[in-house]
Amino acid sequence: MGSADEAKGRVKEALGDLTDNDKLRQKGGIDRAKGQVKDVVDKAADRAAGKD
Repeated sequence: MGSADEAKGRVKEALGDLTDNDKLRQKGGIDRAKGQVKDVVDKAADRAAGKD
C-alpha cells in the first residue's frame, strides 16, 4: 500500500526536477515519506497480529 505512495512521490519529484518546480518536488517528497510510514505501520501491525 505504501509502495504506491512512494512511486507516486518519485514521479512527482522527477517531474519537479524536470520542470524546475519546487512545490511539485516538495509534494513528491511528502508522498514518499507517507508511503514509507505506511509500510512501517503495516509491518508493525502484521507483527502484532503474529503474521511475521
